Amino acid sequence: MPDYDAFLLVSFGGPEGPDDVVPFLRNVTRGRGVPATRLQEVAEHYLAFGGVSPLNGQCRELLAAVGADFAARGLDVPLYWGNRNWQPYLTDTVAQMAAAGVRRAVAFVTSAYSSYSACRQYRDDIERARAEVGEGAPVIDKIRPYFNHPGFIEPFADATRTALGSLPPEASAAARLVFTAHSIPVGMAAASGSSAAGTAVAVPGGRYAAQLREAARLISERTGPLPRDFDLVYQSRSGPPGIPWLGPDIRDHIAVLAKENATGAVVVPVGFTSDHMEVVHDLDVEAARMAATLGLPLARAAAPMPDPRFAAMVTDLVLERMGQTVSASPGPASPRPAWLGDFGPAAGDCPADCCIPPGAETEYPPVDPRQRGETPLSPPSPGGPARTAGPRASGLPGLGTTDGAGHA
Repeated sequence: MPDYDAFLLVSFGGPEGPDDVVPFLRNVTRGRGVPATRLQEVAEHYLAFGGVSPLNGQCRELLAAVGADFAARGLDVPLYWGNRNWQPYLTDTVAQMAAAGVRRAVAFVTSAYSSYSACRQYRDDIERARAEVGEGAPVIDKIRPYFNHPGFIEPFADATRTALGSLPPEASAAARLVFTAHSIPVGMAAASGSSAAGTAVAVPGGRYAAQLREAARLISERTGPLPRDFDLVYQSRSGPPGIPWLGPDIRDHIAVLAKENATGAVVVPVGFTSDHMEVVHDLDVEAARMAATLGLPLARAAAPMPDPRFAAMVTDLVLERMGQTVSASPGPASPRPAWLGDFGPAAGDCPADCCIPPGAETEYPPVDPRQRGETPLSPPSPGGPARTAGPRASGLPGLGTTDGAGHA
């Protein structure tokens, strides 16, 4: 099993002040032909919150929690953090790792599912960053999807019970559970999974939607003495209107529930790991406003990233990747389950055909972006490599509010 000498947290990134917002959005959408007027519309979502995405702060807190959990469980490796679309940029972080002599690192990404934008694109971005750094860049192994890990499911179940308890008693007893995830193009969803490994599924939404339904089922079963009915819907759709995306949309579904005289609903952002901008704007602002207008009592469950069990899960997954038995603390202990439900653990290393978006087969394996003559996103850091924009599949998510194109 690999002997890792560093840990790398990889996330989507987000602006940390008003002046960052539009440059961040340009990074996210580069090469997609998004009009400046549309960028400004989305910028207003961030500016309503002071121009600050919650995601970077959440990543700092997670890194500190993981470091503490590593120390408590006898893991002694340096921790690094790099983003796809904002500082600290992934390429700069990989350069720092190379300069520090890191030879092999294990990477955790803030996305729990299988699809191009949720998993494969992160792998490609890691390889692209290594190519930009060049000789001496460490080997970086990405941790598997963790949508059914207890450290992801159990905090969500507790948060769902808390949200149910926040509704008026007459609304809570029969409230509907509504699980939301980032919509992606139907073609991308159908390509999620691997035919070679037998993980591709011939159902609407592909492996991505199947994993979401499994996570929703596991959470709903843990919210009370009796399982609750639930719905799986989507949010944050973006891209050209002519390209079909997964649905129904959360706002359309709220209208349906109100028309059916539902007593109330709890929204569970099962497709996300943290309460970042797409959660707080699309759900806490837009969905909540619509529910209030229609008279539907609505509450939202918190995402699991701040929960100590989430940081412990990261440690579990690192130890799993190292081939070690997972326990809650150093010394003899009963191993904890690595997954819940029927799906089992995802593959540690994805097959070559896994989650390749339609029409992109000729792009794989990833090409060094310098071979494309691409324009750097921003000037290189002193002594560091330039940052470039990688390939973008048509209609990639990320212009709903753009914190979660990778389902962060």
